[in-house]
Amino acid sequence: MNKNYPVSPNVPQSFSNDFYLEDEASIEAVHGYGLDYSYLVCENLVLRRSILEKVTMQRTKLVRFEANNVFFKNCDFSNIEWIGGSFHQVVFENCKLTGCNFAESYLRDCQFKDCLINFGSFSATNLKNVAFEHCQLNDSEFFEVRWKHLFLVDNELTNSNWMRTKLAELDFTTNRFSKIAFSMDQLKGLKVDTYQAVVIAAGLGLQIKDN
Repeated sequence: MNKNYPVSPNVPQSFSNDFYLEDEASIEAVHGYGLDYSYLVCENLVLRRSILEKVTMQRTKLVRFEANNVFFKNCDFSNIEWIGGSFHQVVFENCKLTGCNFAESYLRDCQFKDCLINFGSFSATNLKNVAFEHCQLNDSEFFEVRWKHLFLVDNELTNSNWMRTKLAELDFTTNRFSKIAFSMDQLKGLKVDTYQAVVIAAGLGLQIKDN
């Protein structure tokens, strides 16, 4: 595996605490299961070395949220706001993240696996060692993203927006899209297959003639 692939979370073998939402709380070593914290607002919550499984937070707003060494499994985070959050060694696995907002967040060593992230926003995020694998990312926003070692594997990216994001060395070849937005001056070095190149060219207004 690539040495820059995200490092997996380190969680304890046993868990001794309960998960809850409370301003300024610092929670460690929890296994939250089957909980619903939808439509709530929480500020400065820190979550470390934990697992949240089948937890629902629809339209919840977590201000300055920090997650460190955390697994999120089969959770419903539809339309959640994590604006300005910090995520380090975090895995989202089979989670529903439709309409989520990670704008201006910092993500390092994070993995998104088999997640539904249509209409999600990662605009102005800082991504380092981050992987999206087998995810639905249609209509997603990656506007003005700063990244280093970003892995995109077998995702749906139709109508995603990558404007003003550097693309050199980014590999799109295993992903699928019928329409996508890039800045023309950032295209150099992007890795695509022949079909993807035609789609991108058409989106830039080129008229392609097949002889």
